[in-house]
Amino acid sequence: MAKQGQAEALWYIAPGQAEWRSESLAPSDGARLRVRSLFSALSRGTESLVFHGKVPASEHQRMRAPLQSGDFPFPVKYGYAAVGIVESGPANVIGQTVFALHPHQTLFDLPEEAVARLPDGLPPMRAVLAANMETALNTLWDSGATAAQRINVIGGGVVGLLVGYLAGRLPGAEVTLVDVQPARARQAAALGLNFALPSAAPGDCDVVFHASGVGSGLATAIDCAGDEATVIEMSWYGAGQIPVALGGAFHSRRLRLIASQVGKVAPNQRARWSYRRRLDAALNLLRDDRLDILLESPIAAADLPAKLPEILQPGGGVLCQPIAYPVS
Repeated sequence: MAKQGQAEALWYIAPGQAEWRSESLAPSDGARLRVRSLFSALSRGTESLVFHGKVPASEHQRMRAPLQSGDFPFPVKYGYAAVGIVESGPANVIGQTVFALHPHQTLFDLPEEAVARLPDGLPPMRAVLAANMETALNTLWDSGATAAQRINVIGGGVVGLLVGYLAGRLPGAEVTLVDVQPARARQAAALGLNFALPSAAPGDCDVVFHASGVGSGLATAIDCAGDEATVIEMSWYGAGQIPVALGGAFHSRRLRLIASQVGKVAPNQRARWSYRRRLDAALNLLRDDRLDILLESPIAAADLPAKLPEILQPGGGVLCQPIAYPVS
């Protein structure tokens, strides 16, 4: 799709519409890195809101992706999960495979500090999960979850499954994925998690993570929490509003409802953890073959605009959708 010095970038142009647009790259100066994409991935939750034009006006600045072009609602070049090979730049990095928080694009230029080298043993396609793993790690920090606790994760999307995966590695923790789709039991089992439908969700939990993106899921999360337990709200609803079940026993059980968001390092880690250290940790945490169960079969970049409505439809079963780019 792209020629030398010429890139193709995905732009969201109207509700439910996207297209590839050509853009010329400035001649390489030898200092910045030129990266040819191997894979990128759709952030299903956030990019669904972008694709459908549902980013609220109040959040237009806060929800900008790190390397976004254009402004919400449209047209906008959006995305933050790209993996590619360094084609030019300082000699010590040429040929390296790197991750960048860059939108979907065939070829792009970045300063060296804006990319992270993939650790040995991490396949490039799995590395597209890096931003999701960062979110999951930050959320686990926000929760204060620790060993031997009873933990529920409500919502088996990519981030919910990654939170469950991390929580399941706490010694003695009993972790259950709760989802309305029985098919999510397969991913839960592969990651060593228990599975339950909402009607059978374990109760009296020490920590409950909510990642379903719907009000009924948050109600289930609150119902599952034990006395003085913590409920972590991970979902972002865009321009939507949902009811929150703060009646009943919410106050008598002295529950804590905490928002978690990846834009800042969790307060209990902020003094010692930079964004780069967190990203490097996320990449290292992805070196587990079991995590491939979160990846759909890759689709060709050229087919992406036509397939977006199906991939991003509400209630769809797609987890992480990798996009494969031609390698010249």
